[in-house]
Amino acid sequence: MSTRLFVIAISPGLALALGIYLTDRYDREPVDLLIKVFLLGALAVIPTAFVERMLVSFNIFGGVLAAAYTAFIVAGFTEEFFKRAVVLKTAYRHSAFDEKLDGIVYAVFSALGFATVENVMYVVFRFAANPYIGLYRGILSVPAHMLFGVTMGYYLSLSKFADDEKMRRSYLKRALIVPVMLHGIFDFILMAKIPTLMIFFIPFVIYLWIINLRRLNEYTKESRRTYEDIQNRKDLLK
Repeated sequence: MSTRLFVIAISPGLALALGIYLTDRYDREPVDLLIKVFLLGALAVIPTAFVERMLVSFNIFGGVLAAAYTAFIVAGFTEEFFKRAVVLKTAYRHSAFDEKLDGIVYAVFSALGFATVENVMYVVFRFAANPYIGLYRGILSVPAHMLFGVTMGYYLSLSKFADDEKMRRSYLKRALIVPVMLHGIFDFILMAKIPTLMIFFIPFVIYLWIINLRRLNEYTKESRRTYEDIQNRKDLLK
């Protein structure tokens, strides 16, 4: 195994995880819990691979329908299901999950743990002879997993802090359905091999960045307001 390729493969996921961690400036999450979520996200590759292989064997379609089945069901649904499961089992009910920004942080760490192992598989093993695969995946694929994680975390937080039980369940479902749809569209454009469809790929990636940066910014501002309110109350008690 090439050490250089291994470093290239793990660098994007680790860099993006650090970036998200530093974004949470006002009430940072426990490092040990973040590491746990990241590692379990990485281990989620194992059941994901098993289920994906099983689902591939059920594919009775051809052409564009086969691409849609693979993009939305085999890859999109399976990967997002297990990434969300990691957050639900580790952080969702944890006392440290006490503000909306936390949902994004944990979901992104789960997603990037998964993406990092997946990247190692592609860059170091499957396409080691391709000098450009690390660059391509570092710019597009790994950040895409992060963006799907932002969407997932956005809805997980809405679910956790919803007062109405019906809305809580609704947001919890959206925390899976919406990332699956975004993931599926991303993969389908690439898998369908339709030249005219590729025209929409870069605009779609830009759209992903815009909506998810807005979501991240919304919760970051809320975190700052909460922090400032707490500091103001402390000042009044002095």
